[in-house]
Amino acid sequence: MSRYIGSVCKLCRREGMKLFLKGSRCYSDKCGIERRPYPPGQHGQRRSKISDFGVQLREKQKLKRIYGIQEKPMRNIFDKAIRMKGVTGENILCLLERRLDNIVYRIGFAVSRKEARQLVKHYHFLINGKKANVPSMVLRTGDVVELATKSRESDKLKNALDANSIREVPAWLDVEKAAFKGTVKALPKREDISAQIEERLIVELYSK
Repeated sequence: MSRYIGSVCKLCRREGMKLFLKGSRCYSDKCGIERRPYPPGQHGQRRSKISDFGVQLREKQKLKRIYGIQEKPMRNIFDKAIRMKGVTGENILCLLERRLDNIVYRIGFAVSRKEARQLVKHYHFLINGKKANVPSMVLRTGDVVELATKSRESDKLKNALDANSIREVPAWLDVEKAAFKGTVKALPKREDISAQIEERLIVELYSK
């Protein structure tokens, strides 16, 4: 599977908004989009007209970059969302929010979803008391995510919750900092998801 190894600040600048891919740096004056609020490249400051397809494509790319997933997993999520009851666009966002790596990030154990994926792959977390190392695992209501006992001895992970307190925990998650765990209280609704995404455009693109 391919992976992006370039500057993540360029991704934010390309999409014209903060994607919060670099932890605390995104909240500081050093943020790339704060310093250079225009697309990267020698033609970045030129104004260009974008087609309807281009608008839909940019919205899809933005969503993929926010959650750090590739095209094939994104397509699989769309296929699953379209078979679910309800609005397809909202189903897509709900499935992405319920991924294990995203929940680890939302709880505050990692500064970014990329770091959360790495922590999950190294068996730092338990799901309902059992080891889990699949970042794409979709959790359900009532599932409990907790830091493994041995991992609690790590100063980095031990202080992560306090360091990430600047981020607001979604209402559909219940976090117990003292116990190093979080619980999925309910399925996330559209109003609970802060991502500035027009999911309707993504559905239109995949439906062609």
